[in-house]
Amino acid sequence: MKIKLYLQQLQKLVPGVFLERMQYIHSSLIMRWILLRGSQPLTFNQKSAMVFSPHQDDETFGCGGMIACKCEQGIPVIVVFITNGQGSGDIDTESSNKIIQIRKQEAIKALNILGVQTSAIHFLDKADGGLQALKTAEKQEVIAQISELLQHYQPEEVYVPHSKDCHRDHEATYHLVKTAIQQANIKVDLLQYPIWLFWRSPLFIMLKLSDIAAAYSFSITSVQQKKNQAIAAYTSQLTSLPHGFVNRFLGAYEIFFKVES
Repeated sequence: MKIKLYLQQLQKLVPGVFLERMQYIHSSLIMRWILLRGSQPLTFNQKSAMVFSPHQDDETFGCGGMIACKCEQGIPVIVVFITNGQGSGDIDTESSNKIIQIRKQEAIKALNILGVQTSAIHFLDKADGGLQALKTAEKQEVIAQISELLQHYQPEEVYVPHSKDCHRDHEATYHLVKTAIQQANIKVDLLQYPIWLFWRSPLFIMLKLSDIAAAYSFSITSVQQKKNQAIAAYTSQLTSLPHGFVNRFLGAYEIFFKVES
């Protein structure tokens, strides 16, 4: 935690353009190493899946290709959004509600492009940015909601953001879902998808070689265009995200990390 705070303070001292360039180079080098030498191919399977996304866009960035591949094969895919995607709390109620509705519409459009039926999309509408600060009762409520969905759909695979994803909501989502799986008492394959991990985690400081040594690469060549179209549906987000960051998700591979039971 001290390392994170130190790095956050350090980043504030670096000019934005220079910082983004460094992050782009860092992320590109890690991805190249993983794809060329540091990963094993992930074999496509027929298992039903449930994808948990902290915000509206994480699911498409992280595993939109996997979602599209499964949907093309008629395999059930359920997507659950944990927060309402409101973003900054320094806006009035009317603007906040407008943002929430825009992001929901974008999420539905993106997932429909990938092949997910609207009826298979769930919004839990928790406060954006507040998952790590949930009080005990609120935390148990979220876990119970997730557990109920898991018991209802009985997925064989569950996809969550990486446990070290360098975003409070992403890391909190991982732990909430993992706890809910235990409470639901179901057996699933748990896979992590990185969003900010390679962008914000300096190699050898926060991100160790052991963290990426167990990476799996999944080819999405057959659905790459479909995924890119789904990403383009998130118009409200693309203008505020670093260009190099978005480009990382437009390639022919997705990276996953299996969580050993």
